[in-house]
Amino acid sequence: MRARDDPSDDLPEGRVQRGIQSIEVGGQVLRAMAHTGQPMALKDLAREADMPAAKIHPYLVSFARIGLMEQDAETGRYFLGPLALQLGLISLKQANPVQAAAAELPGLVQRIGHTVAIAVWGSRGATIVRLEESPAPIHVNMRQGTVFSLAGTATGRLFAAYRGAAEVKALLDDERRRRKSHPAPSIANVPPARAVPAWRDFERELDEVRAHALARSDGETLPGVNAIAAPVFDHEGRIVLAVTAIGPASIFDLAWSGAIAREVRACAKRISRRLGANAAETSAR
Repeated sequence: MRARDDPSDDLPEGRVQRGIQSIEVGGQVLRAMAHTGQPMALKDLAREADMPAAKIHPYLVSFARIGLMEQDAETGRYFLGPLALQLGLISLKQANPVQAAAAELPGLVQRIGHTVAIAVWGSRGATIVRLEESPAPIHVNMRQGTVFSLAGTATGRLFAAYRGAAEVKALLDDERRRRKSHPAPSIANVPPARAVPAWRDFERELDEVRAHALARSDGETLPGVNAIAAPVFDHEGRIVLAVTAIGPASIFDLAWSGAIAREVRACAKRISRRLGANAAETSAR
C-alpha cells in the first residue's frame, strides 16, 4: 500500500517513477558489500558489484563522508560504517515478522493454488496466526489460534528442528502423555493418528527437515490433506515463524524439489531476508 503523499499518485497509469540513477548505481556497491558480509578490497568489491573499480571509487569516497562506509588504514579494505549500522538497527526494530510474511501470502497462494498459513511459536507450540485461503479452499478445521501437533504435523516438526533439543524433547514427552490420557476417538474409514515417535526416531525426522529446510506431511492431520512448511529466520538466525502450504493430496505435490516446495521455500527466504537474516545462510538452508 502506498502512502497518501506518494508522488506516483499523480502519475498517469503505467508511468514509472523517475529515480536518481547514481543512487541506484551506488546501491549496487552497497548490495555487493552486504552480500559478502566482510571487509573487501576495491578490486574484489568491483568484481562482486560487476563494475569497474574506477567507477566504484568515487561512490566509496562519498559513502565514507556520510558514514555509510569506512576504509581500514592498514589493509585498505572497505567495510560498512556507523550510519549503515544505525540504519540496520532501526530497520530491525521496525521489522514485524507476521506483517512481513502476511504481505507475501496472497501472491504465494495465487502461484501454488493452495491455502497458506503463517504459524508462530506460542506457549502451547506452533500456532496459526494468519490464514490465506486458496481460490478453491479445502475444508479443514484450521483457523487463527489452531495449535499444530509437534510430532504429527509438518509445521510442528519444522519448529522442532530449529529449536533447542531439551525443549523439544520435553514437549514430545508431554505430547505422548496427553495422547495416552486423551486418546482420539476412532472414526469409521479414518486411520488412527500417527503414534508419537521415540526421541531417537524423532531426531532422525528432524535431521531430514534441516537437510531440506522444509517439513512435509502426507495426510497426517487429516487423510487426503498434504502440507509443506518452510522456516523463516530473523537476523540472529532464530526461527520466528513458519510458512505452511496446505492442500488436497490428489493435486498437492509433496516432492522436496517440486513446484510447491520451491515456491514455499523461496517465499520463506524472502521474508527471512526482510527480517535481516544473512542472505548466504538462507541460501544454504
